[in-house]
Amino acid sequence: MKIARIVDTSGQTVNVACQNDGALLLVEGDFLSGNIKITDNPVEVSKWLCPVDPKVIICVASNYKAHIEECDMKIPDYPVFFMKNLSAATSHLEPILLPKVSDDEVDFEGELAIVIGKKCCSVPKEKALDYVLGYTISNDVTARIWQKGKGGGQWCRGKGFDSFCPMGPYLVTKDDIRDPGNLDIKTKLNGQTVQDGNTNLMIFDIPTLVCFLSQDTTLLPGTVILTGTPAGIGWTREPKLLLKKGNTISVEIEKIGTLTNSVK
Repeated sequence: MKIARIVDTSGQTVNVACQNDGALLLVEGDFLSGNIKITDNPVEVSKWLCPVDPKVIICVASNYKAHIEECDMKIPDYPVFFMKNLSAATSHLEPILLPKVSDDEVDFEGELAIVIGKKCCSVPKEKALDYVLGYTISNDVTARIWQKGKGGGQWCRGKGFDSFCPMGPYLVTKDDIRDPGNLDIKTKLNGQTVQDGNTNLMIFDIPTLVCFLSQDTTLLPGTVILTGTPAGIGWTREPKLLLKKGNTISVEIEKIGTLTNSVK
């Protein structure tokens, strides 16, 4: 099932199910609880929202070998993660805002995101996917200088500015994506492909990530986990390829769709 959360033309926030022909039908109930009903009522979009209202945003770093190499880093023994401020969350077709305190440094990172659907703690790897509701698309937007020197070694600042975590437009439930470890992922800047990878290149797969992050730690329904970015970021290029006012950045993931944002 492909689900979205939107503001409709009457100003109401509703959940909708996307049909094969692109039509959006009203969904009754809370899909986080699994108790939902797809109605026959068509809905028109006034504004896209994040597919879920995130409880927390956890991001995995250094999870693709080629990306680690382009950043001149070492392959980690265990998953490395950081958090994003909830106000960083934004949605499909909403602008990424270049911070006034930032220099010419804002970069893109297209990523697959996991959405946790059931409360879990200390989940064994072989049961990890039982707690996943589904998958969406994300962009781990990053102010590189704030991530590095200005951030004092902490990544939360450089990755936590307002609008630095676009997500959506859809959440695809796990029953429609049997193998999240084999999805093509592309990022396009102004129509040009700048990242081209597959989730089968992850160092730590999705069951491993859910198992690791839930060790003695409760993950609540609505927890969003960004799973890392493939190679091709703009900061390591020569010359650097960074987000500018007027740009359009899109992340495409097989079986999910395309997340598109302008830059202001």
